[in-house]
Amino acid sequence: MMNNPVIEPAGTHALVAAACAQACEMIAPAWPLDRSIAVNPHWQRVGRSVREVAARMAVLAGIQVFPARSYLSHAWLSGRISPADLDWAMAQKLPPGAAVTSRQCIEALGRPLALPRLPLLIDVLDDDPDRHKRLSWRLGVTHQVSQTCASYFDAHQADWQPQRNEGLYAFWRETLMHDHGIGLLMGLPHLKQCLGALPANREDAESWVMQRLGLPTEVWTDYLEAVLLSINGWASWCAYLGWQARLGGTAPDAAYTHLRDLLAIRLAWGALLLECKGVRAAYQAFEALQNEWRQCTTRLADAKASLWIDEVWQVALEAGYQRDLAHQLTGRHSIAMTQPVQPQVQAQAVFCIDVRSEVLRRALEAAWPAVQTVGFAGFFGLPVAYTPLATAARRPQLPGLLAPSIDVQDTSPDADAIARARQHRFARSEVWHTANRWPAAAFSFVETAGVGYLGKLSRLLAPGTSERPRDDLAGIPARYRPACTPALMGLDLEAKVALAGRVLHAMGLVNQLAPLVLLVGHGSHSTNNAHAASLDCGACGGQTGEVNARVLAGLLNEPGVRAGLQARGVLIPQDTVFVPALHNTTTDEVEVLDAAPLPEAVRGVWALLHAALCRASDQVRRERAPGLGLDAQAGADALFKAYRRRANDGAQTRPEWGLAGNASFIIAPRARTQALNLGGRTFLHDYDASCDADGSVLELLMTAPMLVTHWINWQYHASTCEPERFGSGNKLLHNVVGGNLGVFEGNGGDLRIGLSQQSVHDGAQCRHEPLRLTVVIDAPREAIDSIVARHATVRQLIDNEWLHLWRFEQTGLQRYAQRAWHDLKGLA
Repeated sequence: MMNNPVIEPAGTHALVAAACAQACEMIAPAWPLDRSIAVNPHWQRVGRSVREVAARMAVLAGIQVFPARSYLSHAWLSGRISPADLDWAMAQKLPPGAAVTSRQCIEALGRPLALPRLPLLIDVLDDDPDRHKRLSWRLGVTHQVSQTCASYFDAHQADWQPQRNEGLYAFWRETLMHDHGIGLLMGLPHLKQCLGALPANREDAESWVMQRLGLPTEVWTDYLEAVLLSINGWASWCAYLGWQARLGGTAPDAAYTHLRDLLAIRLAWGALLLECKGVRAAYQAFEALQNEWRQCTTRLADAKASLWIDEVWQVALEAGYQRDLAHQLTGRHSIAMTQPVQPQVQAQAVFCIDVRSEVLRRALEAAWPAVQTVGFAGFFGLPVAYTPLATAARRPQLPGLLAPSIDVQDTSPDADAIARARQHRFARSEVWHTANRWPAAAFSFVETAGVGYLGKLSRLLAPGTSERPRDDLAGIPARYRPACTPALMGLDLEAKVALAGRVLHAMGLVNQLAPLVLLVGHGSHSTNNAHAASLDCGACGGQTGEVNARVLAGLLNEPGVRAGLQARGVLIPQDTVFVPALHNTTTDEVEVLDAAPLPEAVRGVWALLHAALCRASDQVRRERAPGLGLDAQAGADALFKAYRRRANDGAQTRPEWGLAGNASFIIAPRARTQALNLGGRTFLHDYDASCDADGSVLELLMTAPMLVTHWINWQYHASTCEPERFGSGNKLLHNVVGGNLGVFEGNGGDLRIGLSQQSVHDGAQCRHEPLRLTVVIDAPREAIDSIVARHATVRQLIDNEWLHLWRFEQTGLQRYAQRAWHDLKGLA
């Protein structure tokens, strides 16, 4: 048995603390369900190359980063990857003088990738003759730690709240003292007697374990990162809490409190098992562990060398898509940039850059050539947080990279009456709203709710064709709803004018406004879907774009703001009207918000635009129908109702495909892509370098929307390539944790993060191709280079090949590689 913990010298404490902090810095955040946004799970590792990270993930945690060889083999045999694609990839990735043939690359696809994972202490201890008689200790520890975290962090679902004053580690230690079943479950009947060895605080626990392991100090950080990866779901949740704390101004060390506690818990469990196993087992475990981890540097280097072939095939998979994209863009170039001016623009429609908007923009332009569509980040440049009327809720409506700096609240002349009515209705319907929202509770309370629930339950099981619910207006009587308007709080006129001017400049619409400007946010519509927010607008923090569109329209329609803009040389014509709208990405209908009577001067334009929107929506529904198993030849009304029923179906696991298939981001004038069928795979942001003399708009686009699209791209990539660790599993088995923290697959295990299998796979094949994002920018080379040089994160993403960077060059394209620009020879 071990002696009671002794406080080590300050130097050892400091070394351990530094290693723990470095390991914690490697964990990317995962947002809660009600604010679910896409995240690259390797975000904190982008300072290393993709291949180096792939090697580390394989050796430290058995995690796959590149596509599986079986997937690549199918792509090769089916012709999705061509010989030309493979030749291109080999030319890009093989070191000079490497005597490797394409035949050898092809043969490698038939061999499984074998990169043994370095064991943790718990794995070494688990490997004993009695392991078949009990629950795996790794699984048992994961389950116990996960249940403890679920209890500790639950602020919404449980009827009781734990004492959190002393932190997660202290809560876990106290919980374990009173848990009489875990020892028997894990085959450790004397566990309780061993608990006295547990240090009372996190810092002592970290040092207690790390000193006893006897590992070389140079591998401490690697070992600790591997420990966190063994409980990566909860580690990601703790990293989110730290992320939010840092956005709020908390120092990094303090922000990592929860993550450090979790790390100490997971470390302490291994030491507890040693206590229970005895001195001899401890000696054998230490010897085995030390022997393995002495080889850490060599194992990582060997893994990186072994993965070159997987990197070649990743590039080959991307080359097929990129070749088609390059042909489309260069084939259109000479026509698109010199074609006659369009018919006079009578209306403009500003859409989010989301890949689902690309399809609707294309259809709308075809339906009515007099409409100009514009791509712009869906939060419309508003750094806001929104509080619905008569609630205490405050939610961000901007990208997760940023912190809100302006508040938006609902206003109404009837605010007091609305507050009373809403609170009364919430008090009566709280149980139903909770049950309808979270599948964990969807049917569990029927026996207590009684027959009164059967009507709602029948509507859930027999879906109708009702429209998208307006959740922000829930509980407000219908007569009051039209008067409820979100408005900016705390801004004087000068600040409003400055904000409006920045947004119009970024949109490229300064002094170029049509009589009618539609501001189109987007949101999804699904029922009984814990991950519904992941289908909404990522730029709006996992919410719909409704609030942002309404606020911006109100701001730009305000007479005082227009007068202030005119004084600054920005003219909004007197007759121009801004109208907010929402694109329902599940049904592809466009819903007009705040439909106040339009001025006589634009009513005719609105009639034409509305008709064009209806035709475009029908065209998009027909384009998407085959991928959803719907009849594209059905009548317009029948097809629309089929989409509505799908949205209202509580048993539908695939209400829409979201951003599956995303593969590129184009920052350029619409003329570069107009009329091209980009297949709903491309983010489109309008940008005109001639109107951006100082490059400030381009800098904003490369440091915000480009990063957001990269996050989306890599969440889909990781959920496809490593569904067990970076995907949330089967929706049918999901149970919601803590009201909104995340999901378990089943009743335990680690918190599941990422996309469900139904979001990337249709049951027969993957619906998402794991391609890294190809970013194409129409801007001078010097402007792009200057931004890359000034922003370390942008530079890391490009230099370490987390995305591809291209630019338009006269009549062709160039790609950025090894800190230089090259023509697309062999690809375009």
